[in-house]
Parts: sequence; C-alpha cells; structure tokens
Amino acid sequence: MRKLSLALATSLALLLTGCGYNTFQTTDEQVKASWSEVLNQYQRRADLIPNLVNTVKGFAQQEKDVLLGVTTARAKVGSIQATPELLNDPQAFNKFQAAQGELSGALSRLLVVSENYPQLKSDANFRDLQAQLEGTENRITVARNRYIKSVQEYNVTVRSFPSNLTAMVMGYKEKPNFSVENEAEISKPPKVDFGPTK
Repeated sequence: MRKLSLALATSLALLLTGCGYNTFQTTDEQVKASWSEVLNQYQRRADLIPNLVNTVKGFAQQEKDVLLGVTTARAKVGSIQATPELLNDPQAFNKFQAAQGELSGALSRLLVVSENYPQLKSDANFRDLQAQLEGTENRITVARNRYIKSVQEYNVTVRSFPSNLTAMVMGYKEKPNFSVENEAEISKPPKVDFGPTK
C-alpha cells in the first residue's frame, strides 16, 4: 500500500511538473508587463501632442484641418480604455491598434506640414518637441517588439503539448498581437517609373 501511495504521489508530481501551469503564470505576467510598457510609451506620446499642436498652431494657423486631425485622433485614442481585458479581446485590441495607427498618421501629416514653415522648423520649442516625439516613437517600437515576443512565447505555450491540455482545462486562450494593417500592400514590390526617356 505504501509503495502504491509513493508511486501515485510521484506520478502526480511528474504530471503537474509537465502541465505548464507555472509557465502560463510566468508568460502571462511577461505579456502584462510588456503591454504596460507599450501603454506607457503611447501615453508619453499622447502627453507630447498638445504642446506640439500649440507650437505649430502659433506658426501655421491656416493648417486647421491638420491640427484638428491630430487633436481628434488623440481624443479617439484617449477614449479607448486600455484595460488588461483588452489583451484577451481581439476586436478591442484591433480597435486600439487602429486608433493608435490613426494618431501616428495624423502626427506624420502634421510634421510634413511643418516643412512648409521655415520659421516653425527653426523654433527651438518645435525642434525639442519633434526630437522628443521621434524618441518616443522609437521607444514605442521597442516596447511593441518586446510585447510581440512575450505574446509569441505565451501563445506557443498555449498551443504546445502537453501545456495545451492545461490551457483547455484552465481556459487559457491565445492573445492577440500587433499586425500590419496593409500586409498585402507592403508585400508587393514598389513600382518605379522614371517616365519617358529622351
């Protein structure tokens, strides 16, 4: 009887060791930490925008559409609640990603417009804000890359045997990841047309 109990205890310990439960806890925490850093950098960008818009507004009053586009996109980003549940809801995640992409596009248009105003480009405030924004965009890229790797590791655990059995029992599902909006478009080679030759 004692040998049977010892064999059962050993089998149970081996089963629990290979089930992946602890791996799920570790990878899930890595995903949450990585996501927090992504949000932190997006917030940093959002905090820079009012100062940037006000600086441009002082020099480029006639660019109201561009300024309004940036302000509207920032408000849209701010209206999305980036809760931890967002990581488990692919539709909400895509909505969040689309809003951030819209803001990135609006900021790009704002910086292109600034090229038309030499006085604005030479303004120390604008140059400082532009440098901070560029640095923040780089930080966003790094944070997103870390998040992508964390989600990849988590999703591999969800799909690999024998941890996939634990995932089914415990309700762990794959988490959404960042994607490229125009994947089909960027996979095409660029068209280069130098026009007619003389």
